[in-house]
Amino acid sequence: MLKSEQLSLARQLDLVFKELQEELSGLSSGTVFVQIRNNVIGKFGIRHNPLTGRSGAFSVESEGLSAIQQSSFRLMALESLRYKKRWTHGEISYEFAIIQGMIVVDATLESNYNMANLMIRYPRGAQADVGSDQLYG
Repeated sequence: MLKSEQLSLARQLDLVFKELQEELSGLSSGTVFVQIRNNVIGKFGIRHNPLTGRSGAFSVESEGLSAIQQSSFRLMALESLRYKKRWTHGEISYEFAIIQGMIVVDATLESNYNMANLMIRYPRGAQADVGSDQLYG
């Protein structure tokens, strides 16, 4: 059995879109997010408001992304991975909407770093700029 660490990030993202296929088919807008830790997708999902209120009652959207729109969305998401540089922890959000029958996607890449990791990598005695210690220490 394969572990998620053994799959490339692109393959993991492909699996995310496969898992979200049914939910995306009922939505015309929202935000797909993937949380990444050590280049492994952990938590993922969709943020959306699928209910529309009118005259005191809610109705569910009847049309969502078609199979072709979902395929375009998945390809754009995979293409966005080319812009991920060096970082291994963070989140990628894909805000999507159907506008005049076309899917429009805005990708936001968020890198996360941990100061504790830097303190291990750059111990106090090995700092190149000792003057900064005097300012803040």
